[in-house]
Amino acid sequence: MELASTSSEQLPVVSGWQRRRQHIVREWHKTKYLWLLFLPCLIYFLIFRYAPMFGLVITFKNYNLFKGIIASEWVGFKYYTMFLQNPDFFLLMRNTFLLGIYKLVFGFPAPILLALLLNELKSAVFKRFVQTVSYLPHFISNVIVASMVIMFLSPTSGLVNQIIKMLGFNPVNFMMDPGLFRPIYVLSEIWQHLGWETIIYLAALTAVDPQLYEAADMDGANRWQKMKSVTLPGIAPAIVIVFILNVGKVLEIGFEKVFLMYNAAVYETADVIGTYVYRVGLVQGNFSYAAAIDLFMGIISLIFIVSANWISRKVSENSLW
Repeated sequence: MELASTSSEQLPVVSGWQRRRQHIVREWHKTKYLWLLFLPCLIYFLIFRYAPMFGLVITFKNYNLFKGIIASEWVGFKYYTMFLQNPDFFLLMRNTFLLGIYKLVFGFPAPILLALLLNELKSAVFKRFVQTVSYLPHFISNVIVASMVIMFLSPTSGLVNQIIKMLGFNPVNFMMDPGLFRPIYVLSEIWQHLGWETIIYLAALTAVDPQLYEAADMDGANRWQKMKSVTLPGIAPAIVIVFILNVGKVLEIGFEKVFLMYNAAVYETADVIGTYVYRVGLVQGNFSYAAAIDLFMGIISLIFIVSANWISRKVSENSLW
């Protein structure tokens, strides 16, 4: 008894800070190679994403290229007020918001449907062929895609109008009709990115337990019932997360494709925030005003994604955080 008490008294006392330090060291040794793999990504974001944020100070200054950021005159919220009072503000917001909503409503379900259809295919060869063909447009540049759209819809030599004339109808000048710009843009976006976005859902489908399908077969469920009761609930977390991220991108309409596809005749439906920022910032050289508009839209996108995540957390168990 005396030996036991003596040995216990001689044990060193480990403080809470020392225990935490030991725990951190153990975790570091277990995950150090994962951190090493993550390092290039971290460096990229620090250099190209976070470091340039210092430049946002020009939104509160009358930025002069020759004076530099520090020496330029402070103007407060002048450029934010200017944008809100701009006569084209509601037109730009409407066009940007509608294009984003149409893309979300019609573009978001498309890869889910394609993934579900591919999952039902029995022929592995045909499945791989469809996957490959659907992936390819994602790797085509927006310049080529916009050129293809303009060529196919040309009123004189376009394939679509050739078919229309064969059917006995008059050709349609699609690219000069303001009412047709949004459907053309959304359909081209779906065609270009459909296969690539399907990868997420196909990966999620591989995680669905096969025993659930076997149990459904024993209960006499048909394909539609298995898809509704097993497949969709199995990929629901992936669907929710992708939806939340897409909600945050509603106002982030790609500048390149809109810029390449629009013209003066369709400004009333095609002129979006991105094209306006290009004209103000690069063409007119008003960098402070353009940066203020971009920051304003970024804040709205942040509000959208936080709200979508909060709603998802309230109505389901899936969320980003």
